Amino acid sequence: MTSNTKTVAFFGASTGVGLSALKHTLAAGHKCIALCRDPSKLTAIFPSGSQPNLKIVEGNAHDILPVLQCLQTDDGRIVDTIVSTIGAKPTGFSVDDPDVCKKGAATMLDALDQLRSTGITGKPHIIATSTAGFSRFVRDVPLVMRPVYYLFVSVPGADKVVMEDRFSQSEESFTIFRASHLVDGESNNKIPIRVGIEDPKTGPECMAIGYTISREDAGKWLAENLVLKLDPKYVNKNVTVTY
Repeated sequence: MTSNTKTVAFFGASTGVGLSALKHTLAAGHKCIALCRDPSKLTAIFPSGSQPNLKIVEGNAHDILPVLQCLQTDDGRIVDTIVSTIGAKPTGFSVDDPDVCKKGAATMLDALDQLRSTGITGKPHIIATSTAGFSRFVRDVPLVMRPVYYLFVSVPGADKVVMEDRFSQSEESFTIFRASHLVDGESNNKIPIRVGIEDPKTGPECMAIGYTISREDAGKWLAENLVLKLDPKYVNKNVTVTY
């Protein structure tokens, strides 16, 4: 370990973007604490002893006690970075929990307040995964995709908007990570990733409107640009990634 080693808390990292970001963060030598409702999903990927820098905590991101456990380092500080990729599972035209993201944000912020009230210090950077398609300022998805977002993403999208507001209106350091439509598949190094930046108060600084990005590439970009080395231009901004 070096003085540059970070401790990163992950919520929702057993699949998709979160799992990709976790893998790349571990590969860079950082300590990771992952909260999972079903730890077997991660132990199947990281067998016992294969990743000494990974600590898996069983629990729900809406329950304060396991969240408190995940937000503390071994030496009694608040973690350096928090990555939340929690989200609802689709059930036809709706989702299994339409409030999953807003409840997760509230629990995380309450946990940070509780830790600080007991004298535990730290100012983590929070990376919260949202989705493209719900900017208050401009259309941020292709026009032909609007009906798809209206039919299938309106309920989870509304939840993510509230989550975004909770972090942007807090006094925490944050980045809202928005991806275009997520698809399966390996990293596609032949297609450049385009990045849009939006200020939550004043609107777009640069636009990136696209159709898709793979979960693998989205998680890799998140790890490289927001966790391993945080670019200051993304601090307290909404960031969109797409092919």
